[in-house]
Amino acid sequence: MSSLYHPTVARLTYRALLGRRRALILFTLPGLLLVISLAVRLLTGAGDDTADAILGGFAMATMVPLIGVIAGTGAIGPEIDDGSVIYLLAKPVKRPTIIITKLAVAIGVTVAFSAIPTLLAGFLLNGNANQLAVGYAVAAAVASVAYSAIFLLLGTVTRHAVIAGLVYALVWETFFGNLVSGARKLSVQQWALALGQKVADGDVISSDVGLATGVILLLAVTVAATWYAARKLRSLTLAGEE
Repeated sequence: MSSLYHPTVARLTYRALLGRRRALILFTLPGLLLVISLAVRLLTGAGDDTADAILGGFAMATMVPLIGVIAGTGAIGPEIDDGSVIYLLAKPVKRPTIIITKLAVAIGVTVAFSAIPTLLAGFLLNGNANQLAVGYAVAAAVASVAYSAIFLLLGTVTRHAVIAGLVYALVWETFFGNLVSGARKLSVQQWALALGQKVADGDVISSDVGLATGVILLLAVTVAATWYAARKLRSLTLAGEE
């Protein structure tokens, strides 16, 4: 495990992600979710339908992918943009180790700022009746893994990773992923909700894909994106050294 995780790379990545500017953005969305959840609870009381609408419609469809964009692209994109990645690549650290370390940091940040607030919001909205809060928190956590890998890959392949990530998160995951039935089956959100559905009681959480399909697709996308990011970083190293 130590050969795949580099503490110094992790520390530098955490510092970059949790700097004042990005930290402000990272805290805004979870804070908004909790404020909305508290206001709804005080005004309307607990209810499964309301909790499902807020956790599914805002937390899973908007907050989680946007935080994934910030953490995934921010883990490596700025270093590539300003050229400082060359100094990192000059160190005796294997390229897959750099990618896996940065992915681990991005996952940790995304889970902390999405899954934990989703859990808290669920308890505020309906007290975790029918395991709704836990189910959505699990879905947010597993979605965080896939989103982090996807957006980390975008950070290695394009200098416009944030824009590309926002287009994916807002257009595909939020718009098409909620409104177009065929697109829903190709959505990280739906794959993750398949696990949330398994955790929650009854049918309070729904997904357009089955549990096995959701797990397989989440694993496949995460592994493929991580592998290609490492490969891209290796080619970037060769270009820089030339």
